[in-house]
Amino acid sequence: MNVRDLEVGSPRPTRYAHRTRAIVLVTAIAAAACVAQSDDSSESTSRASQAYSAGNDNDHQTACGTGSAVRLALEVDNGAGVPVKVRKGQKFYINQIDLRAAVSATTDEGVDGLKTSGDFAKLHWQGTELVDQSFVLLANADGTFTRRRFYRGAKWMDKDGTVTIRQLDDKGRPLSTPITLDTGSEEKRTGADDFFTRRYRAIQWTNDCVSPESCAGATKYSEEALVELRYNEHPNRNFVIDSRTRAFELKWSENPSKKYTIPVEQVERPEWDYGFSIDVKPLTPPRANGAYAPGDSIKFQLTLRDGNGKRLHAPGSLPTYNEVVFEGNPAGIQYYRAFFDPTATYYRRKHRERMLMAELIGPVQSPNLSVIRSPQELSDFLDKDVQTVGTIEKDGVYSQFMTIPPGPALFGGAFDPTHAGWAAPVSDTWTFKVPDNAPSGTYLTVVKGRRVYLGEDIPASKVIEIQVGTPQKTEATLHTGNCTTCHNGESSAAKINHALEDRRVCAGCHVPLGFELEGPIAVRNHFVHARTGARFGGDLSKCATCHLDRESIQRTSKAACLSCHKSYPDWHVAKFGPITDMYIGGGRESFDQCSTTCHTDHPNSHL
Repeated sequence: MNVRDLEVGSPRPTRYAHRTRAIVLVTAIAAAACVAQSDDSSESTSRASQAYSAGNDNDHQTACGTGSAVRLALEVDNGAGVPVKVRKGQKFYINQIDLRAAVSATTDEGVDGLKTSGDFAKLHWQGTELVDQSFVLLANADGTFTRRRFYRGAKWMDKDGTVTIRQLDDKGRPLSTPITLDTGSEEKRTGADDFFTRRYRAIQWTNDCVSPESCAGATKYSEEALVELRYNEHPNRNFVIDSRTRAFELKWSENPSKKYTIPVEQVERPEWDYGFSIDVKPLTPPRANGAYAPGDSIKFQLTLRDGNGKRLHAPGSLPTYNEVVFEGNPAGIQYYRAFFDPTATYYRRKHRERMLMAELIGPVQSPNLSVIRSPQELSDFLDKDVQTVGTIEKDGVYSQFMTIPPGPALFGGAFDPTHAGWAAPVSDTWTFKVPDNAPSGTYLTVVKGRRVYLGEDIPASKVIEIQVGTPQKTEATLHTGNCTTCHNGESSAAKINHALEDRRVCAGCHVPLGFELEGPIAVRNHFVHARTGARFGGDLSKCATCHLDRESIQRTSKAACLSCHKSYPDWHVAKFGPITDMYIGGGRESFDQCSTTCHTDHPNSHL
């Protein structure tokens, strides 16, 4: 979801800054494991810190070690490095790099403006072609709509290259041997590549379309080029921050005339440690048999901690949205921020969305555990703290979720001209309700979030099981798998995206949203893998790569087909209409089963 009338750093409505001025953004995240917490004497620890440490008696997920390398985030905006604070003397490895250049236009020129002006003008743009497009379903503040067109194929997007980073002292003199990282190529991933994820593209935004189908008469265009490199697979290529370091110098081989300087401030005794973990517990006790009953309301509480187990917030509350987004929460807690830095599945910065949310889903033995197809309306986010996104009657599985802050404050604050919801207090507790017709079995509660602290930008999640109706645990049967064939080591599910390996919980958050229909995890997995297959050498027609049985590829719908395939045969278009959305093919009807007789056989599927 993107609110197109808000600008980063201001709680007052304005147009997007990146729609109206050229920007170059470089985000380099160097993975740094947490270091052991230094001695916290009363002289060096604030009263607030001591209060946050109270009651710190829960296990934490990440232990700290003084010699471990940790992740670090660097940015360059329009050629100027955004200052970054780091822990003094810390060891790092480069885990993530984002580069961005943008220009504005008044006519529809595709992304040609990027070829003649802005930071990427000297790149090799030969071969650029339009490959995908999608409208944002949520209207802009003035009633217009936004269309996104995505371009690939430019020479600079496809070729192999390098990124070099080195430390500089206060006079700009090099302090260390440069760290050079291989960015890899678009067509073939090799063992020499340093990054698992490599995404280069350009985007044209048309910001004043008359409808979500037409941009006739539009005059407000912006163009941007993006480089996204994430998940360094060679963390042994690390370095220690020199005590004299005052800046990083970043150079990219495709733009050799540019040297980006990022100011560095070293913090000797930071308030918190690196690392991130989440604790979740039910405050409502179960019945005498150890299970909750259908119809029960269950109150839960979360605690966010650093890698050494120290609280990031006082017991009983979390910071307000304003305190996190506009004031910069000192502990690094993050909330949803795509109002200001819009995201698009696969194509634009989903890793920077930073949603904190909780979910309940079950029972796990349901054959429908892996997908919920009922769209969730924006009005539900504005009216209710907790959204019921899946029901036994309609979806065959039950699920509720809640954003943190809750929807009325988070989304309501965006649409309210006074943004009152963004100043509202935020609790660390919430209540999920088990439905009256809940089947007995095991249910799951999960919280996922992200922390950005002293340059480290990392995800965390926590899943707990509860029993409903019976103390007897039930098991899930998943119809997809083999993920570790590609996702292992530094690119394992435990480290990327939500840092979440338990695939039983994915469908409860990833549902179709009225303003973002491509939400279901099946849609996103198809879409992302279909567009990265060449780099990883996968055969997209071989469904058995991920699907474990024939049954799991039998349900025919637009969303199932078009999240993977990019076109229909001409006869199909003539009979059923054209593709209108790159993610799911059409609108809400895309989730309906369109046939039980067509597409029952998938050539080369190996199922």
